[in-house]
Amino acid sequence: MRKPLDLDTLVLVLNKMGHSGVVSAWYELEQLSGGTVGEVWLLSGSAALAGGTKIAFQLVLKVQQKWERHGDPDSWRREYDLYVSGLDALFPGKLRWPECYHAAMNEADDEIQLWLEYINGVSGADLPPPAYELAAYELGRFQGTLYASRPTVLNTLVNLSPVDYAERFYKHYRSWDRVYDYIRSEGCAIPKHLCVMLIALDDSSEAVFERIRKLPLVLCHRDFWVENILLQNDTIYLIDWDTAGWGYLGEDVASLLADEADVEHLADNYRRCIPAYYRGFMEYAGISAIEHDCIKDFMFLMYGYRLVEWFLDAEDQAAKDLQLKTLQGIFDIAQSMN
Repeated sequence: MRKPLDLDTLVLVLNKMGHSGVVSAWYELEQLSGGTVGEVWLLSGSAALAGGTKIAFQLVLKVQQKWERHGDPDSWRREYDLYVSGLDALFPGKLRWPECYHAAMNEADDEIQLWLEYINGVSGADLPPPAYELAAYELGRFQGTLYASRPTVLNTLVNLSPVDYAERFYKHYRSWDRVYDYIRSEGCAIPKHLCVMLIALDDSSEAVFERIRKLPLVLCHRDFWVENILLQNDTIYLIDWDTAGWGYLGEDVASLLADEADVEHLADNYRRCIPAYYRGFMEYAGISAIEHDCIKDFMFLMYGYRLVEWFLDAEDQAAKDLQLKTLQGIFDIAQSMN
């Protein structure tokens, strides 16, 4: 950790966790993730209460410094803004985020601190197939209830990623000669039918975006992949909300299915998750049918060229094969819908 931990703040957090009368605390730090602009730490320790009782605790401290994401300059502080907004009161059912015990903004250092509930759940490659369906269903319920009720707190959410985030993302990749030219080159090692699939999307992309713009606008997480989904008991917890914003129905499910996909179950996950997602959304939204199912399109737009990039950057053949299997899985899903 770059700076010594503020023990006064730790005591404040422990009191907010319900451990009233904390007078001192001892802890160990374990870095969970992080990089040059952010760090995530697990604090495990014990605290002494005023009456002499000792309690054990675990919590997460996330420290995020200012940085600028392309086209989204305030994303570095977005989680702070969302946590202090009161959005957590709107989570329905079995979808939520880790509780925030304390959120601090250090304007002088351009840094936020989030003191969060520790979720000892299953995530990433360890998520069982039923968890995908549960995540899709609960996401649909969350987006559906906000879409239907339009609570006033939504009007206070001014720091959100742009509505056309997915379109900008796709066009940014499409303008990159390294991937655009590669799938059109003689020496391309990606199977021809997969390249044809991506080129056909380029040729029809404007029509695809026209269909997408007719979809309901919903609050998207926009990083809804398995490493940000934790399953504890029968509840789905979502972390890392720094790309959240208004977007289109289905964006997040495309990420769930295609971002570092469970390629062995990709088709099965698609068959289970899409109906579950729409079912959850329609429980609240009062919509009897979706005119355009664009989740397949989102998978192409958001991950087609990205998978090409990952293929080119892969360090070994096994990593290359994983990207090809994912592209093939998306191709197979598209073919089954024709």
